[in-house]
Amino acid sequence: MPGGRLTQQERQQIALGLADDLAYAEIARRLDRPTSTVTREVMRNGGPASYRADLAHRATEHRAHRRRRPAPRDPNTPSQALGRDTQAVREYEEVFATVFMQSGLPKMTARVLAALYTTDAGSLTAAELAARLQISPASVSKAIAFLESQGLIRRERDERRRERYVVDEDVLYQSTMASARATAHLGEIARQGVGVLGPGTPAAARLENIARFVDFVSESIARAADQAREILHAKPAPAPDGTT
Repeated sequence: MPGGRLTQQERQQIALGLADDLAYAEIARRLDRPTSTVTREVMRNGGPASYRADLAHRATEHRAHRRRRPAPRDPNTPSQALGRDTQAVREYEEVFATVFMQSGLPKMTARVLAALYTTDAGSLTAAELAARLQISPASVSKAIAFLESQGLIRRERDERRRERYVVDEDVLYQSTMASARATAHLGEIARQGVGVLGPGTPAAARLENIARFVDFVSESIARAADQAREILHAKPAPAPDGTT
């Protein structure tokens, strides 16, 4: 299995594989590379819909050039714990952020959310986010405001009265439920159109089908979220001897 960085020819083969709707695993098999290598390559360079071999190659060369001339380390930037590979963590955060971007989040907002999810504490202050991502406090503030408006994070104060931004199971649950409610609202609006356009008309029938579909999806999402919360995050019952 070849090691080292992907070549420009390999990147062209990745682009051709994506154009043919091949799975990452199949593309990796043809290149004799790990699937994770192909996945990371695609996600950090625009995703499957926007991947371009030449742009990806130039971006990689640019990143390599920057690594050869590292900027002075900010003393406030936290070091990686638990023996983690700092570069591997940074690259994974880029992949994670790209996934959030593909779901509609702005780039800086996606980076902030990825940073919060990949920190062991599950929370960071504005200063810690700015240092970790090497961005301005204003950028952090803007991203936090958007994430909070979408229910993707929550605020709390620590023992030093500092404001921290938190992601945890409850935030994910509340965000999922908000998404289900937004989906259900689409069904309500579609059903209003049935009366406006006239029952029995083709347009009304189309809207009724949309409403029924959306009702089913939103109810399924809400039911699944409740079940997951109950099963995955329930505290274990104590044993007869008092242990858990």
